[in-house]
Amino acid sequence: MSGRVGDLSPRQEEALAKFRENLQDVLPLVPTPDDYFLLRWLRARSFDLQKSEAMLRKHVEFRKQKDLENIMSWHPPEVVQQYLSGGLCGFDLNGCPVWYDVIGPLDVRGLLLSASKQDLLRTKMRDCEMLRLVCAQQSEKMGKKIETITMVYDCEGLGLKHLWKPAVELYGEFLCMFEENYPETLGRLFVVKAPKLFPVAYNLIKPFLSEDTRKKIMVLGSNWKEVLLKHISPDQLPMDYGGTMTDPDGDPKCKSKINYGGEIPKKYYIRDQVKQQYEHTVQISRGSSHQVEYEILFPGCVLRWQFMSDGADVGFGVFLKTKTGERQKAGEMNEVLPSQRYNAHLVPEDGTLTCGEPGICKCLWLD
Repeated sequence: MSGRVGDLSPRQEEALAKFRENLQDVLPLVPTPDDYFLLRWLRARSFDLQKSEAMLRKHVEFRKQKDLENIMSWHPPEVVQQYLSGGLCGFDLNGCPVWYDVIGPLDVRGLLLSASKQDLLRTKMRDCEMLRLVCAQQSEKMGKKIETITMVYDCEGLGLKHLWKPAVELYGEFLCMFEENYPETLGRLFVVKAPKLFPVAYNLIKPFLSEDTRKKIMVLGSNWKEVLLKHISPDQLPMDYGGTMTDPDGDPKCKSKINYGGEIPKKYYIRDQVKQQYEHTVQISRGSSHQVEYEILFPGCVLRWQFMSDGADVGFGVFLKTKTGERQKAGEMNEVLPSQRYNAHLVPEDGTLTCGEPGICKCLWLD
């Protein structure tokens, strides 16, 4: 049995009744506490009553702390409104709202330098609440329950700048928030125009996704427009994505509904750099070095580094070992990224390297 209304086993029906009974004290605090709502939490925890109840009670506290009942009257900062890409545009064949995330033109570094992380997360909470309200409106309009959304994840232009550590951490926080507070809300997610870098990006965010969410992700190939049209009617799909929908002025991208972001002017910046948490701290004595080895399994792997120093500059380079299982000095290895001095005590250093061959890469820091 699917665990949905109208398709419950006797055990699931009993769990639902007990779940409702256990939550009488908090149900008045949540929107639309019907069977559809309660079953979402039960399915998210495989009908484990104790885990489902703990999850929903935590959500009730979350709604209270974030004042979600009034979040639609809150307006994000101007820079977030103008440059945070994405938007709601049309409905799929089942009547579910379709949300677009446009990755390429997203200037995530600019956003983190121009707005607080809390404002960015609160904006995404506002989007989630807006979609919840749209689902409720669609349910009333269509005479059937609409409780999921369809997402189109446009990865054209996805690059290393999007894999910047603070950006991945921010997206991870949002995904955790979404998984914990809007379970079973995602119907399906279509990834379109995915570049070769996409598997690297996906592996970074996969730990934040539940197994059920991962199963709903479809990475489409060159026929992505035809696939989208099997799920979304042409008049509900922007022309730029294979449909017939345009803005009133004929814009095929439907920019009145979907924000395409863009590079943020520095006039919006409110800080010079983003504070980062580093996984390791080491002390390098005068004239000595620190080495870290990484195994490169196949050509095309991306090696990323981020570091800062305290009090003075530091030397840094990347080398490829010529002999495995032996400790080698810099002069005995192949230089991949020439050593040079970095003013990492003034500005944190952030870099990447696409490895051309497999082997053992060694990152070397010099005092």
